Amino acid sequence: MEKVRMAVIGAGWWGTAAHIPAIKQHPLAELVAVQARTLDKAQKIATDFGVPRACTSIDEVLAIEGLQAVVVSTTPNVHYEQTRAALERGLHIVIEKPMTITVAEAQALVDLADQKGLQLVISCPWHYNAHAIEARRLVESGALGRMKMVSLLMTNNVAGLYQGLPWDKAHRVDREKHPERLPYRMPGQASYSDPAVAGGGHIYTQISHVAAFLGFLTHADPVEVFARFDNAGTHVDVYDAIDARLADGTLVTIASHGLPMPGDSRFEIRAFGDRGALSLDLVKGTLEFHDIEGNAQRYPDIPAGERYLLRKPAQNLVDTILGQASNGSPAIFGLYAMKIIEAASKSASTCQNIRVSQLGGV
Repeated sequence: MEKVRMAVIGAGWWGTAAHIPAIKQHPLAELVAVQARTLDKAQKIATDFGVPRACTSIDEVLAIEGLQAVVVSTTPNVHYEQTRAALERGLHIVIEKPMTITVAEAQALVDLADQKGLQLVISCPWHYNAHAIEARRLVESGALGRMKMVSLLMTNNVAGLYQGLPWDKAHRVDREKHPERLPYRMPGQASYSDPAVAGGGHIYTQISHVAAFLGFLTHADPVEVFARFDNAGTHVDVYDAIDARLADGTLVTIASHGLPMPGDSRFEIRAFGDRGALSLDLVKGTLEFHDIEGNAQRYPDIPAGERYLLRKPAQNLVDTILGQASNGSPAIFGLYAMKIIEAASKSASTCQNIRVSQLGGV
């Protein structure tokens, strides 16, 4: 079987940490090019990872003969432009989260991929977690009955990036004592701290995960959103509290921030129906289900290395192209997240409840 010819656009921190290794590891994928903004960086990455071609522009990548798919792992402000160009070229795509800056952009990409019959994967590794898949199966099976309420809490240590600190300072890593803890490439200092580049702070960086997971779990569209943000002295939001109502009446609370105490990161989801309830912590690898008859099931904990499958989105794209799997994280969940992100951002800035139908592109 011929291998799927792929390229990575934006071979920065996450591109080199997740997507390049994922493609190199897949037996039926061939990584033919990497792109970075400067030639020296692109050439070093290509050499270090054994990639035949180093590019500095998306036009160079899209001109490669026989290319079938790309990963777009650049900063959010250029996701729409680059993904649209790749779709128009007829390529299948993994797009990093947050999908875009606006709902209208995300909707346009989903529509274009549908029109062209192309696979578009949103890079949300939580969607491949075994407990997440089982939780969704329970919801879809009717085990919870009619969904009434969902609460989600995510905390992880990214506040230093919102402050514009270098990666090592943001994560309190001593370069000299622990060089093994440093990533191959560090993110740009404006990548998370500049709203013009990132779109916002925690709402774009991490609630893009949380909101996409809400869509993955419930499949009910958000109808209205009310939010409050605290910037904690930065130019972007660090602490976010969001209330939402879904189309089926489900009430949702989202609490998330970027400054947990050391070692206390978590991603907790509680879903309550009128016949059952489930609770899971994707970071800690736990899942429980309780029904109205008093029965309880505690699932075996997932080993630490199998909880956040960071290489799965790119590998899943290869499998979908070859017809060996279905799309486990379709971009409709990236679009879903953008509806909550844009509505929450507007609510926080206006102090008003926002109806999602009033957003552009909906």
